[in-house]
Order: sequence, then structure tokens, then C-alpha cells
Amino acid sequence: MEKLDAKLNDFPDQLTRAAVELAKDWRTDRALRRLEASMIICNSNLELLEIDGQGNVITPEEDGIIAIGSGGTYAKAAARALIDIEGLDAEMIARKAMKIATDIDVFSNGNWDVEVVEKGVEKKETE
Repeated sequence: MEKLDAKLNDFPDQLTRAAVELAKDWRTDRALRRLEASMIICNSNLELLEIDGQGNVITPEEDGIIAIGSGGTYAKAAARALIDIEGLDAEMIARKAMKIATDIDVFSNGNWDVEVVEKGVEKKETE
């Protein structure tokens, strides 16, 4: 996260450029190259990207849903099933999808951080 913050300082208001620069560093740095981690990043303009463990920058598919982790495929499938239900906003869909994923995936647990990003506003809570 510190490296991403540094890139965002180098390229303010350019999330994609900062992510690509971080991915370049990720691929060339010996220590980072061995790091099997992924992260989802978003800004207040609601740009959404995933940086995976190989240092790739991935944009969401047309539905705008991204999920990572051992239960990520379950959460993504659940979110896709819930997205068309009237009355559910993005936060409710994410919470329900995470609940479904934690019920299915034995490596997931019910503890996760929820960050809601709205244009120009961010709120964070831990569940």
C-alpha cells in the first residue's frame, strides 16, 4: 500500500498510470516478484482496477465486478447473480456476496473490511 501511495503521489489523479507504474516495479523487484498478493484499488472517480500477484493490472469486466482471494470466484458469481435485483445497492450486493463466499469457501472467514467509496467521499468499517 505504501508503494501504491508513493505512485499516486507521483501521478496524482491518474489511478491507472500509478497502477501500471506499481506493476512495473512489482515485476522487476526481486522481493516483490515473489510476493503472491493481489489488491483491488479504486478512486473517488470510481475507477476500479485489480493488481494481481504477477504484477498485472486488470480492469473489471463489463459488469464492473472484481473479486480476489480464495473465495473470490464464489463472491464474484454471487455478486453477478445479485446485481439485477432491484433495491440492492453496491454495498448490499458486496456484503451478501461475501457472506455467500464465506459460507462456501472453507479458507474464507466472516471477518472482512468494508470500504464504501462514493464520488469524493469514503467511509470505512470493519466487520
